[in-house]
Amino acid sequence: MKNWIKVASAAAVGIALSASAANADWDKVVVATEGAYPPFNMMDDNGNLIGFDVDFANKLCETANVECEIVAQDWDGMIPGLLAKKYDAIIAQMSITEERKRSIDFSNYYSNTPAVFVGKDGMSITAYKDGEVIEDALDGMVIGVQRSTTHANFLEDNFMDTEIRMYGTQDEALLDLTAGRIDATLADSGTLEAWVNSEEGEGYGFVSNQFAPSEWFGEGAGIGIRKEDQDLKEIFNKALAEMLENGSYEELNKKYFPAIDLHPN
Repeated sequence: MKNWIKVASAAAVGIALSASAANADWDKVVVATEGAYPPFNMMDDNGNLIGFDVDFANKLCETANVECEIVAQDWDGMIPGLLAKKYDAIIAQMSITEERKRSIDFSNYYSNTPAVFVGKDGMSITAYKDGEVIEDALDGMVIGVQRSTTHANFLEDNFMDTEIRMYGTQDEALLDLTAGRIDATLADSGTLEAWVNSEEGEGYGFVSNQFAPSEWFGEGAGIGIRKEDQDLKEIFNKALAEMLENGSYEELNKKYFPAIDLHPN
């Protein structure tokens, strides 16, 4: 979903004030996440939102000294809901892309993992290599992907002769993969790594290299906000920098992704 991008460290940002000095106009922030993209965001057995994005949002708000309410929102309605003021921010692994920046703004990126194909053990796909798309890599295959994502855009732009099936959630694509209705799925390596290492993913694995050309995958996942809410953007950026500096971000990273650096810098 994202490209590896280096950003300035918290020290280089030169924070003049602690992120806890939040704007009084933002004593409470309502944050939307999807709840269907494990382990970044998902529902537990009791219907509660959990996952990296949820813990990150709560810690971000704690650091900024604002109250945080987290709500679930279907992916397709994420940006429309933000613009309609149903909530104040999106924390749902939404990639920062030029297309999205035409309608909303973003904080600095808070996670960054490349895309990868998953299929049955033993198969191999090379769709992007050495900076180039391999146009015949998916010939004869049926590929599943979550709609309205950077992964879907990459497939639609480059593999017009391939059958691409769109799904409302990544979980739906994985169910069709195990049912044999698609040959492979393309998604963020972080969420797919968790699945292939689970009982449900037995017999499946990464079947391609990991890649993230910025033309399609943007600058990393950022916190989506309305363009007019620049004060909230500043609050989030200060809190994120403070988390990176004090180690609280690294603690969350290791909890969910011990083998992946979500914020390379």
